[in-house]
Amino acid sequence: MRVFLIVLDSFGIGALPDAEKFGDKDSNTLKACFNSGKLSLKTMEKLGLYNIDGVDFGASVKNPIGSFCRLAEKSAGKDTTVGHWEIAGLISNEPFPTYPNGFPQEIISEFEKRTGKKVLCNKPYSGTEIIKDYGAEHLKTGDIIVYTSADSVFQIACHEEIVSVEKLYEYCEIAREILVGNHAVGRVIARPFVGNEKDGFIRTANRKDFSVTPPKDTLLDEMKKSGKAVLGVGKIYDIFGGKGLTESFKTKSNSDGLEVVNQLIERDFDGLCFVNLVDFDSKYGHRNDVLGYTTALNEFDDWLFKAIKNLKESDVIMITADHGCDPSTPSTDHSREYVPLLIFGSNVKKGANLGERESFSDIAKTIAEIFGVSNSLDGKSFFKDIALQRN
Repeated sequence: MRVFLIVLDSFGIGALPDAEKFGDKDSNTLKACFNSGKLSLKTMEKLGLYNIDGVDFGASVKNPIGSFCRLAEKSAGKDTTVGHWEIAGLISNEPFPTYPNGFPQEIISEFEKRTGKKVLCNKPYSGTEIIKDYGAEHLKTGDIIVYTSADSVFQIACHEEIVSVEKLYEYCEIAREILVGNHAVGRVIARPFVGNEKDGFIRTANRKDFSVTPPKDTLLDEMKKSGKAVLGVGKIYDIFGGKGLTESFKTKSNSDGLEVVNQLIERDFDGLCFVNLVDFDSKYGHRNDVLGYTTALNEFDDWLFKAIKNLKESDVIMITADHGCDPSTPSTDHSREYVPLLIFGSNVKKGANLGERESFSDIAKTIAEIFGVSNSLDGKSFFKDIALQRN
C-alpha cells in the first residue's frame, strides 16, 4: 500500500473567516491564477477542484473522478512549518514568535559573537529586494545579511563567493541554537545568492531550512514506528528536522521534485511518500508573479495527468497545500486561506464531497487509518467517507 501526499506549497483557495486578523482579507490564491485567463487545470478539475465548497468560479464537473474537500487551518499561524505539522497531525495552538521590528539586540549580539561576523539589515524584507539593497555592501564588508518576514523566520543571506554554502549552513545552525525558548522561531533559513552589483544578484537553489523540532510525534513518527516507509521529497526533511523519515530526497525545483516522485512511483515500498513543491511559494507567490504561479500550476497538472496513469491499483494520491500566498495582493507574505484536498485512487470513492473539514490534520488521521496505524494524532479521519479498501 502506498500513499503519495503532495503539498503544493501555498496553493490556497480562499480566505479563512479569521483572515482579516492576519491582514489577508479576500485573499484567494487559486482565484488570482484563474483570473489571469491562463489557468488550465484539466486533471485537477476532473478530480473535483471546482466542485469544492466555496469555490464559486471555474467549471465544476458532473462526475468527479476523485474525492474532494476544503480544509481550514486550526493552528495559530499561516506558515510552512505549522501548516505541514498540522497536515501531519500536530495542531499548533500557540503561534511562533515574529519580529516586525527586527530581532532584539541580545539575539543579534550573541549571533555576531558566535559567528565572528557583523550583521546587516535585521528587519523584515523581501528576499529578492534585500540582496538588491544589501548585496553590494555584503561584498565589500563581508558582513552577513540577516532579515525576517511576517512569518516566524530568521533568514541569513550570503554570497556564495564570500561565504561558502557549508559555512552559511554552520551560521544557520548557530542561529538555531540561539533561537530557543521565547525566541524559538519556526525556521532559520539559509539564503545563498550569486551575482554582482552591475549585473544584479540572484538567489541560488542551495536554500536550506532549519526548522524547530516538532514537540510531539507526528504521522511520520507513527508510520515509522509501525515499520512503514516514510519518504520525504523536497523540504520535508527540513520542516520536520528529519524526524520520522526513513529516507529523504532533496530537490532543487518543482520539476526536479516531480521527477523524483516519478522514480518513486516505479519503486516498491509500503508506506507514505510526502512531497513538498516549494516553487509555487518561493518563486511566484512571494514575488507576486501571477503568471509564473499559473504556469507552474499548469505544469503540475500536466504531470498529474501522466502520473495517475502509472499508479498501482492500491495506490492513493492526495493533493493539498499548507497555506496561501496570493500573488495578486500587495502583500508578498503568506495568506491565511483554506486549502484544497483532492484524493484519487482505484479504491477511492469517486465524487465524494467531504465538505469543509475543521483541520488539515484530518489528512494525517485518515492516512493512519488507511495503514491501520494506531496513533494519538490530532484530527478526524474521513476514511469511511471515501470508502477506501485496504489491500
